[in-house]
Amino acid sequence: MKTLLIATLLFCWGAAQPLFSQVSFPSFLEGTWKVDNKEQYEEWGRTNENELKGLSYELKNGQKIVSEYLKLTKINDRIIYTALVVGQNNNQEVSFELTYQDSTYTFVNEEHDFPNYIRYTPITTNRLRITVEGKSGKISSFYANKIASKTSEANPKYDQELAKKLGADDYGMKSYIFVLLKTGENKTTDKQFINECFKGHMENINRLVKNGQLIVAGPFGKNENNLRGLFILNNVTSIDTAKHILENDPAIKNELLEASFYPWYGSAALAEYLPQVDKIWKKQH
Repeated sequence: MKTLLIATLLFCWGAAQPLFSQVSFPSFLEGTWKVDNKEQYEEWGRTNENELKGLSYELKNGQKIVSEYLKLTKINDRIIYTALVVGQNNNQEVSFELTYQDSTYTFVNEEHDFPNYIRYTPITTNRLRITVEGKSGKISSFYANKIASKTSEANPKYDQELAKKLGADDYGMKSYIFVLLKTGENKTTDKQFINECFKGHMENINRLVKNGQLIVAGPFGKNENNLRGLFILNNVTSIDTAKHILENDPAIKNELLEASFYPWYGSAALAEYLPQVDKIWKKQH
């Protein structure tokens, strides 16, 4: 996980409070925080009295490049911080639980690789010291300033039923399996065999689409990397499952094509184009 986790700060102004249950939920966290001497930021907005959601990002050429999706939630007498780091941990959230001592708020996950401890100490109401630490002794500290008091996180167009139907998380995203297909090791010139395999390949594509397991498929143009096409598999929970789904594709099984598999995190609305597919073609392949 990146060390830029500003938003896990959690403290209240005034005297230190030894009992966790006395720590109020930090409404002051709303806004935008900037790391000293870097174009790295956190934005946080309140979704309800017990939850804040945020983004960790950097600015490059005026573009916001998101690295983490963040959440801070009060559950009974516990406060939980979760981070979904883009491209890491199979795009799954990692949770840290808050402890509080000596004016420092520490989020702890002993099982995570790094970090295990994220510590926040207020310098002033608009300035923080953040320390990220691992059990191995690896440590990094930096400072951040609040540069804006509020952000607008609410989405007035949010459709709860549609989000639920599509399997969207709180950010409108979900995990997929991205499959790259390239020329395989089988160099046969038997045209009848090749045609039969690729006929079965297309039949398998249609079957997966009907099953709701394939939402994107298509060929690449000619390229020097021998890339032939790609799949995006939907509602497939692991790479092992994806391999099992494709093991009977005759073009892959007979090594005319070679498949490589990658976890991918994208918009849950991706499948919404499928109902339009049968309305726009004139000829079938």
